[in-house]
Amino acid sequence: MVAQFYGYAVCLVAVITFLFSFTAFVNAIVDADDPLHSGGSPAGSPSLASFENYKMDVLRSSQKEDMTNVFIPDDQTLRAMFEAAKADKTQKVKHGARQGVIIGGLLIIVSVILFASHWLWVKKQTNHAT
Repeated sequence: MVAQFYGYAVCLVAVITFLFSFTAFVNAIVDADDPLHSGGSPAGSPSLASFENYKMDVLRSSQKEDMTNVFIPDDQTLRAMFEAAKADKTQKVKHGARQGVIIGGLLIIVSVILFASHWLWVKKQTNHAT
């Protein structure tokens, strides 16, 4: 009786782990497919949707400051800043997505193995008890 309870408890935990891991796995795949639109951006950071949006956000934030010592970069500098910010976000999101796929995938495999082995073990225990 205790052995069956243990076996079924492990199976239940394995199913729950599988469901959460599968969700994280799918989210990581979706994030990797479109890194610029995944997750959120820190509050106050310029938009990376397009160069024009980025430029407007940077210019708008510079207008909020004291205009006496504000450096407003030219378009070439702004474009370089935009490309660097975009590349940084893309790299961070892709790294997180790869990590999510690996961890989620490993947890899926472990949960399937735990479920299958304990399910078969409980069935064997049940057959021996009868």
